[in-house]
Amino acid sequence: MTLASRALAQLATWPDLSRTVPSCGLGRAVASAQGEIAHFHSERDVDLRLTDRAVRHFAKDLRGSGAIRIVPGSQWVTIRLDAASDVDLLLTLVSVALQARQTWPDPVGRPVFGCNDQRGTGFVRAVPGWI
Repeated sequence: MTLASRALAQLATWPDLSRTVPSCGLGRAVASAQGEIAHFHSERDVDLRLTDRAVRHFAKDLRGSGAIRIVPGSQWVTIRLDAASDVDLLLTLVSVALQARQTWPDPVGRPVFGCNDQRGTGFVRAVPGWI
């Protein structure tokens, strides 16, 4: 089982998350009642949707991790899963993302732009059918 498969299986057991088809159409995703949270694009790359304010608030800490890529202007961060500790980081950040949507929601009516993979700015391009 790949790290991404393991992370997706764990997230699918969370009561406020469910598996879904990602809006970008590539890979697998999980969503809450407020919308998509994470897109699993390959065996190693996951795009996670945080609010703008959460990305700004945690930017210094997120940039300190070699496993995370921040794309300026994006509500999504890309996480590279190379080790079990990266899965733990992803699970923690999903919890942060869920809380951020309640604490620091994006302004009503603000469009949600596509995930980082759609911008071509993830670590690698998506691999259709990888899971």
